[in-house]
Amino acid sequence: MSRDLDAPSHPRPAHALEAAAHFAARLRFETDPADVYAAQKRGESFVLVDVRSDAAWRQGRIPGAIHMPYQAMAARARAELDPAVPVVVYCWSPGCNAGHKGALALSRQGCSVREMLGGYEYWVRQGQPVENDEGPLPRVFDPLTMVVHEKR
Repeated sequence: MSRDLDAPSHPRPAHALEAAAHFAARLRFETDPADVYAAQKRGESFVLVDVRSDAAWRQGRIPGAIHMPYQAMAARARAELDPAVPVVVYCWSPGCNAGHKGALALSRQGCSVREMLGGYEYWVRQGQPVENDEGPLPRVFDPLTMVVHEKR
């Protein structure tokens, strides 16, 4: 492979204004488990939507979430969601793009939507509350995703 001798040998950093616009746009459309949990605790008005399968929903979910698999959104969103209320979607993990698909489907329906980065996996790993059909599940605090304080 030939190399252009005038090209830099390393990538050039993005212009500061372009970088600021990029990161501001990401923050308008993305959030994370800690921020969602804090917003829930403050009583902020938004709908949390789990876009995973029925089996995943039964296995465990975030309290207060509604279940709307992304494949069903086009048929259900207008009847079940108020476009004036912001929506946060989540899927399994950073390795799952169902959250992207759900966010796209809801934005096409006129909803103001954000995706929760890390999905259900990082919600659980950060020790946030989870439940299934039988009730609350044990909380787990993963030191690879957060600071875990020892009880004294």
